[in-house]
Amino acid sequence: MSSIGALVKEHPLYTVSGSLTVLETARYMTEKNVGALPVVDANQLVGIFSERDMVTRVIAKGLDPKTLLTRDVMTTRLVVAQMDESLDDCLLKMQQAHCRHMPVVKGEHLVGFVSLRDLLQLDITAKDESLEYLHSYIYTVPPGMAKRYETH
Repeated sequence: MSSIGALVKEHPLYTVSGSLTVLETARYMTEKNVGALPVVDANQLVGIFSERDMVTRVIAKGLDPKTLLTRDVMTTRLVVAQMDESLDDCLLKMQQAHCRHMPVVKGEHLVGFVSLRDLLQLDITAKDESLEYLHSYIYTVPPGMAKRYETH
């Protein structure tokens, strides 16, 4: 898997409207077992709402999640990935922006949403596969070599 586009095709895309209350958004996040969601308005990406937004912008300030709208506390400075970007480029973008979730777009259209965990899991899996290959290469005796070193 070389591009972020291949990864997002494997994951469903969940979104919320900024007009939902924070409580409604939090319940939806719980239902879908996600830590962040893209916020859309008229099919346009307008922000991201994350667990961190909830903690720092709602709970820590003593605001009421039952009445506060998601659009009022979402993150609006977005870092996005294009479908054809490499996984390494996406990791670098996330590192530079100090973010853990990133929308994936094709042109102007939201097509996916990835987390740092998604990207790191792919990286770990790729490294495991490389290690297995190297291990078998190092510890496999090529055909015909065993007979050369047999002792009688």
